[in-house]
Amino acid sequence: MTRFNSRLAVVAAMAVMAGLSPAVAQDAGSYPNQSIRILITNPPGGLPDTVARLYARFMEPKLGQSIVVENRPGANGTVAVGAMLAAPANGYTLIVTDGGIYASNPALYPGLSYSEKDLKPVALMARAPLFLTVHPKVPVKTLDEFIAYARANPGKLNYGSSGVGSVHHLGMVALGRALNLDMVHVPFKGTGESVPALLGGHIDLLYSAFPSLSGAANTKQVLMLAANSLQRSTLAPDLPAISERVPGYDYAPSIGLYGKTGMPDAAVQKLASLIMEVSKNKEIIDRFFALGTEATAGGADQFETLLKAESVRIRELVKAANIQMKQ
Repeated sequence: MTRFNSRLAVVAAMAVMAGLSPAVAQDAGSYPNQSIRILITNPPGGLPDTVARLYARFMEPKLGQSIVVENRPGANGTVAVGAMLAAPANGYTLIVTDGGIYASNPALYPGLSYSEKDLKPVALMARAPLFLTVHPKVPVKTLDEFIAYARANPGKLNYGSSGVGSVHHLGMVALGRALNLDMVHVPFKGTGESVPALLGGHIDLLYSAFPSLSGAANTKQVLMLAANSLQRSTLAPDLPAISERVPGYDYAPSIGLYGKTGMPDAAVQKLASLIMEVSKNKEIIDRFFALGTEATAGGADQFETLLKAESVRIRELVKAANIQMKQ
């Protein structure tokens, strides 16, 4: 046996002892040496899809390998997660999506086919704050006026969402519990229904992405009051963050890259470093801004810390509000 082959045999043996396949161990130092597949939990054209494809365009030449973006929508993200978990943990099958698969699904769906322990957060790619927006028939002009009015009129205001268990719903439940606001939930099948309902005055308020209602806000059809992020959003810096009234409040969706637990650290570090580098590209920043998204990137540790904190908040909220979902 040659010295080279002997070395490979030793590496393979060590990999087996560590619970890894020889292929994973050999790939760790030379990653990537083949094309990368990124699965999207949403249909084409959604925010995670757009984020993934834009990043991929700038990452491919730096990685020297192609990145294939494949939409696998369905079952609240579990279709894409199942496909990734069926693949080897070698960093060549990944997912780009929001925090729902990690923080929300395990809390909302009993008997879920996976847990957050199966997922490896690789990198934060963007954040998309939602804005508390009211119809002009609600006699308020500021966040403080809204809080005072809602407290003085329990049960009078109704709010829309993209459905029970959506980030729009959970964020409003958290707001109501934190500030003692009694409001009625009106669930819709996505923002394609909830936003027109607000514009038509059929509901009083909702959380919405910036592009969905910024035009209507400019023409005074609606009024944006605050962002649901931890800090003020660069999209509308004059508006307060909810966290200025509710310390620690943060329900802004985070878009990120996930792998399967056990993927090589070298692959995680390489992808995370590249994503943080690419996020500073002016074209990405400008494109994201137009999409109502902030090009906020972070490494694996930062992303995992953010998701774990979100998971704790949502678990406590789901239990306290007795929100029950069926998979």
